Amino acid sequence: MNREYLKECYPDLLVLDGFDDAIVGVVRRIGLEAICYSEELVLQELVNQGMSYNEAIEYFEFNIIGAWVGEHTPLFLTIEEY
Repeated sequence: MNREYLKECYPDLLVLDGFDDAIVGVVRRIGLEAICYSEELVLQELVNQGMSYNEAIEYFEFNIIGAWVGEHTPLFLTIEEY
């Protein structure tokens, strides 16, 4: 999903800098709209930036998932394989 399209169609939603390729789409329900990112693609990008996979997980959990920046805080999709 294109960042410019998101900014045009959903101007209030928060976008993570540097993770455009991890955008899955927009999650919506009554009282909630947020950009949804692939957790795995975010982790891959952090590894591409020089972190080990374990460092990326720790950074992601504390600094990204752990951050509340208002009602349009991004959400993250985790796909479990069974």
